Amino acid sequence: MYLSVVFNLPLNQSFTYRTMEGETGLLLGKRVEVYLGNRRTTGFVIAESESLDEGCAIDPKNIKEIRRIIDKEAVFGPDHIDLARWISSFYLCSVGEALSAIIPSGRRETGGVPVGIDDSDFSPVRHALSEEQIAAIDTITGESRPKSVYLWGVTGSGKTEVFLQAAEHILNQGKDILYLVPEIALTHQVVEAVVNRFGTQAAVLHSGLSGSKKLGEWMRILRGDARIVIGARSAVFAPVKNLGLIIIDEEHDGSYKSGTTPRYHARTVAMRRATVTGATLVMGSATPSLEAWYQIRSGALVSCRLTKRLAGGAEPRLSVVDLSNSNGPLSPELIEAIRTAKQSGRQTILFLNRRGFTHFYRCKTCGYELMCKNCSVPLTLHRSISVMKCHYCGWQVPPPGSCPSCGSLDTAYAGFGTEFVEEEVRKTFPDYTIVRIDTDSMSEAGKDGVKDTIEHFREGTTDILLGTQMVAKGLNFPGVRLVGIALADTGLHMPDFRAAERTFSLITQVAGRAGRFFPDGEVIIQTWNPKSPAIEYARRGDIEGFYTHELSQRAELGFPPFSRLLRLVFRSKDKKIAEESASAAAALLQPLLGEQDILLGPSECPLSIISGNFRHQLILKGEKLSTLIAAVRSFRDGYKSPANLYTEIDVDPQSLL
Repeated sequence: MYLSVVFNLPLNQSFTYRTMEGETGLLLGKRVEVYLGNRRTTGFVIAESESLDEGCAIDPKNIKEIRRIIDKEAVFGPDHIDLARWISSFYLCSVGEALSAIIPSGRRETGGVPVGIDDSDFSPVRHALSEEQIAAIDTITGESRPKSVYLWGVTGSGKTEVFLQAAEHILNQGKDILYLVPEIALTHQVVEAVVNRFGTQAAVLHSGLSGSKKLGEWMRILRGDARIVIGARSAVFAPVKNLGLIIIDEEHDGSYKSGTTPRYHARTVAMRRATVTGATLVMGSATPSLEAWYQIRSGALVSCRLTKRLAGGAEPRLSVVDLSNSNGPLSPELIEAIRTAKQSGRQTILFLNRRGFTHFYRCKTCGYELMCKNCSVPLTLHRSISVMKCHYCGWQVPPPGSCPSCGSLDTAYAGFGTEFVEEEVRKTFPDYTIVRIDTDSMSEAGKDGVKDTIEHFREGTTDILLGTQMVAKGLNFPGVRLVGIALADTGLHMPDFRAAERTFSLITQVAGRAGRFFPDGEVIIQTWNPKSPAIEYARRGDIEGFYTHELSQRAELGFPPFSRLLRLVFRSKDKKIAEESASAAAALLQPLLGEQDILLGPSECPLSIISGNFRHQLILKGEKLSTLIAAVRSFRDGYKSPANLYTEIDVDPQSLL
């Protein structure tokens, strides 16, 4: 028997092997250990045949035999092979790289139901529904249901209950469910709700499981023992038998986009799976992505609205504090509000957007910010070479000695970080119990430590929870009266056309943690740029106004959703190789593009060095993604890359850093 085998390597072909002497079982869909050259590695069997293909120039005697069969049962089938081929074609990776992203890496299956899920936990409690929720469920599950539905609801409006009851309807119709959440560790309340509602019918897939346990859950799903799968991004590949419904909670969240090859977006893969299987796709958020909003407004996507908070709370009161009048990260208004919350027996969340650049140019007199003349994004200071640079088109200017707008000398490169703010909070409130949740604290405390921290805060034993984006995701704290956003505009100064959208979304999402159960919620937004549209629209709670404004900006600049993007990053330990390769690629790509397509760059990436690698990028912009993909595929297939250069290809990039 001859086998076609692919590998988790950037090799756009399959390799032929022979089965071991005496082996008669089917190997399609199993992993095997083989020698590729002199290297022993794992491959995926995507086809098997009794004979070699006609025209094969290899002598059958010279075809290598596989060394070992890793799996007792097939871990993927024809559907996953078809999906891997589609991912390979769309995201410009190899079929083997796509299958490696799809299949859990465990070497052996550990059986049984994962810890925390058993029949005694099964508690099919259904909450009373509002008229809006009932209408949404009817739209999602009715006989004439649309192929795609968007559940757009304010924070605390009961989106999760709509998802759960819609899932019950679909299960009762004999269909299975995929339920995606942004990050499993930060949305454990949703996970617990699914597990408690559906018992052993539920399977959980997430990065916290060992490879073997994840493979065990994968096989439970593949055998049909689990019918509703909840998980983060990679759970979109779960081998559900009879897919009827795909749910994408917090659809706007950037974590649905993979940062490694293949750089897939779970939303796009979900759309593909829904199209192939006939399943209904339901997305939901309080702040839809601008692409989703555009589809809703154009009528391409059916939406259901949830406008009311259901737990007795009300929309919080939002106010903006101009930090120009403060000496530190805690304004007098925020300090007083924290004390008021404590005196009333309530709690405070302090939010810091830790990501982004800490140095951006701003005039303290008139508020002027130095922007790119071509791209309407802030220029970034490169202190080592003394320039302000745009990382889209490469335009640059020297740092101004005075404000170009008003001539003032009172200018600064501003910003402050998480640890500094925490220190200030502890100094100001020495008698309060304060905890911090961010990437660093999660690493130190571990999964259980973070869960304990969140539970203690929910129980009211902590006064102030200080955190990054983690506190904006899926957390529901009855005792929170105040949310303070320490610096709202940090993200605005990232050299990215999505900066305003992300800032608005984060403010709106984190503001939703306040006043969920009581009508006295308060949000204080601290900023150096109170007139920013993203901040002003968020203060007013005017979602439609912000999206209308942002769409007009995108239309003028020709950015998504009015165009599609494809990004190539050239990285090397050798700065000259990275720079010259990007320039050479630009020259090769330009003739391959359509008349309406635009090539931006080459330029340094905003994060120009990562792990000792120098990074340069090209950004392709066009009306049709298919023409961009075809151009890059032709370039890739004919390009001979230097030995010490790595090229990243990112279709529909969510970040350009």
